[in-house]
Amino acid sequence: MSDRTPDESDIESRPPERSAPADASGPVLTYKKMTASVISWIDRIDPGVHRRIKGLRLVTAYGIAALLGTLHDLTHLTGAASVSVLAGGIALWASVSEARTSRFESSRDIALLTASATAGALVMAVSAPALNGTGLPGVELILASGAFLVGYLKRFGILGGGIGSQVYIGQLLAYGTGLTASDLRAIVAAGLIATVAAMVPRLLSGPAERPVLPPTMAMPKSAERGWCSPELITGLQAAVAAIAIVASRDKFGMQESAWAITACTYTVTNSFTGTMERTRGRLIGTMIGVPLGLAWLPIAADVQILIWIMAAIAMIIYAMALPERYDIACAAFAFALVVTLAASGEYSAWVLAARIWETFIGAALGVASAILLLPLRKRYFEG
Repeated sequence: MSDRTPDESDIESRPPERSAPADASGPVLTYKKMTASVISWIDRIDPGVHRRIKGLRLVTAYGIAALLGTLHDLTHLTGAASVSVLAGGIALWASVSEARTSRFESSRDIALLTASATAGALVMAVSAPALNGTGLPGVELILASGAFLVGYLKRFGILGGGIGSQVYIGQLLAYGTGLTASDLRAIVAAGLIATVAAMVPRLLSGPAERPVLPPTMAMPKSAERGWCSPELITGLQAAVAAIAIVASRDKFGMQESAWAITACTYTVTNSFTGTMERTRGRLIGTMIGVPLGLAWLPIAADVQILIWIMAAIAMIIYAMALPERYDIACAAFAFALVVTLAASGEYSAWVLAARIWETFIGAALGVASAILLLPLRKRYFEG
């Protein structure tokens, strides 16, 4: 009679278990963990799928506008081949700035936002001849007015802030495409195309979108009116920083000073703490997004469609992260900008890499302006 217990006999009779090879299971487990982490982050930052829907709407609006802008009859009528770029940009950023829940209010705001961007582009195109030339400051000086409106018009709420941003975007797009007074018909056509292209996806998305409203800061009555309002100070800080960039453009050797102006425009906020947080987020995002974009270019060099697919995915991530993770949003946009500019063939890799350096310059001047020019402190909002 055996003195072994039944459990011991069963264990000895079992065949030895084989462990999975480390090299076979490791990559699979790593991939599963990474996928689970990404899905968890997406569900955490966008639990109701609303931001993903908005991201898809941004891409759709841009695609519709860009496609309509390439119609042969339209480009022949306006005499400008930049209608596609201008219409796509206006539709994209109008969709970003729009933040209403009902279809009627959204359509109304989109019409106002696209009209504001069109007006900004018209101002830039008309002013270009008077500011370009030997001994003149350059057309970039017009961007200072848009930078001021980005900050100042926030005093009129979300729509006001969106209108200010769209005026600047319109100026920036007209500057980037080199539009002049002879392209006024093209600008108006692009604005109309952008309005339709931005409205259609918003009407289709309907109540599936729930925009995230930015937090409001309670301010005393003395800060809400008069020359010393926080929004006025914010606008002045951004405008002064933009003028400083234009004045020091040659000294710093900036090839695309508009990138630096954009950095200071969107990092200056109505509080010093907020300015520092946005500056840090923009710098971190740019340092991540630009190298990733440059690294992706050799991979998709022979397949242009991959560049546009990745740019679309990046803009969806941008829409998801913008309300809470400005650093991730900036990284996604920097990636999309680098790959699309490179795909157009107008910019070299070295010029695109300079975006990091010029973003640093713009952010630094924005912070300096926030510190030195009528600084907004915590005590300013107490009362």
